[in-house]
Amino acid sequence: METEVPLPDQVAVMTLPGVTFFPSALLPLHIFEPRYRAMLSDVLTGDRRFAVAGLDAAREGFEPPHRVATVGLVRACHHNPDGTANLLLQGVARVAVLGIAREEPYRLIRIRPLSSRPGADAAADECQRVDLARLLADRQKFGGAGPDGFLKFLRTVNDPGMFADLAAFTLCDDPRQKQQLLETLDVPARLRLLAAHFARETETLRLARQVQGRLGDGDIGKN
Repeated sequence: METEVPLPDQVAVMTLPGVTFFPSALLPLHIFEPRYRAMLSDVLTGDRRFAVAGLDAAREGFEPPHRVATVGLVRACHHNPDGTANLLLQGVARVAVLGIAREEPYRLIRIRPLSSRPGADAAADECQRVDLARLLADRQKFGGAGPDGFLKFLRTVNDPGMFADLAAFTLCDDPRQKQQLLETLDVPARLRLLAAHFARETETLRLARQVQGRLGDGDIGKN
């Protein structure tokens, strides 16, 4: 769940292309650049927290971050003999990126915590969560990819906002769609966006299965 633990006004950040990080998600990272090695050293001797922001290609400048990112907590870290490191970061909070505080020796950003806004009717949120779970099961039935056992795990997640975040992080491949979902603070709206995305994807998979018929993947050209 998104943490209620107070956050500092500034945090270190990795600005990464094609990556959208969500609260509650687990993100494996390989740290190899000198600036991020220095960042990790300081983070591990501090509160073990830093942010991951997507790279906003629509903006000018050096590695412009998207305006909403996620702060994570280093849960595990393994240092390699060559000076690199592998770590597991767990998302704890959405944040607004207010600006860049400094660039050297690694980037610090100014942040403001953002909280999800649950719907006025908790029962309606729950209905949306259940409907989305059914849609994801249909998606898998028609060949939608996902980690083994993920849907089974997802069915145990009762919080609608967390459900949407984990589904978006794990199953959505479109970086622009994922960033839009990250920036959507209203939980019912987030669930609706996610449902619409997966409904389109499921229909595409269903039509592809219908066209393919009984032929195997290697024989689809014979159809």
